[in-house]
Parts: sequence; structure tokens; C-alpha cells
Amino acid sequence: MIGNDLAEMYGVQTKVLNQAVKRNIKRFPPDFVFQLSKDDMESLRSQIVTSKRGGNRYLSFAFTEQGVLSSVLQSDRAIEVNIAIMRTFVLIREHAMRYKDLQEKLEKLEKQNDKNFKEIYSALNLLIEDRMQNANLDKRERIGFKTKTSK
Repeated sequence: MIGNDLAEMYGVQTKVLNQAVKRNIKRFPPDFVFQLSKDDMESLRSQIVTSKRGGNRYLSFAFTEQGVLSSVLQSDRAIEVNIAIMRTFVLIREHAMRYKDLQEKLEKLEKQNDKNFKEIYSALNLLIEDRMQNANLDKRERIGFKTKTSK
């Protein structure tokens, strides 16, 4: 999550959030927060179609899930937002696990059915081949209405 968005959720200026992170940098190892590069910022700017005049003078922080939850802001709003974010991450993780379980079950069914269908097709092909080999098409008895001249 980008620092600007997180600051907005907390109801503070981005500058305040950045200062709090810098003052408490021990709470934010590299897998919790990192600073975006100029290229990253340029890419974000082009993706969200903002002008170069407005916006940040400094490179934004990007927070991972753990970094978002390591909030150093102590306001009531910051606490409420952190709780809401934690609950959201838990829900996302639960949905992801359900999806993964469902995906695994579907793959298992596909494999079982593929095997079954392969066996059925194989059996049908054997029957057809056997029928074709044993059938002498010239000596077959005609099917349908028979006349004196037909055999």
C-alpha cells in the first residue's frame, strides 16, 4: 500500500506518516516497508494520470501487509483503521485458501475424469477396431426390404 493512501486512511498528512516511519525505523524492516524509486513513482504517476506539478516532492513509501499493521500513529482513527485492515487481510487470506482448496478439488476431479474418459474412449476404440476387423463388408446380409433379386 502506498504511503499517500495509508495517510489518507489514517486522516493525516503523508508528511506526518513519513516522519513517524523515519522516527521509528526499527519497527520497519525492509520486508515491511520500502521507498519507491523515481521510476516507480513515474510509473505510478502515469498509471493514475496525475500531473508532474502536483503530488510528492519526496519518494513515497510502500508498505507490505506487515508494515501497514506496524503503525506508529496513536490516534483513535489510526487504531480503528489498523483493526479494519487486519480484518480485511484475514478475510482475503480465508478467501484465498477457499479458492486454493476449490482449485485443488477441481484439478483432482479433472484428472479422475480424464482418466475415466480415456479408458472409455480406449474401450470404444477397441470395440470399433474389433468390429471393423471381424466384419466382412461384402458378405453382410442386407438390412431392410428384400426383393427376390436381392440377397
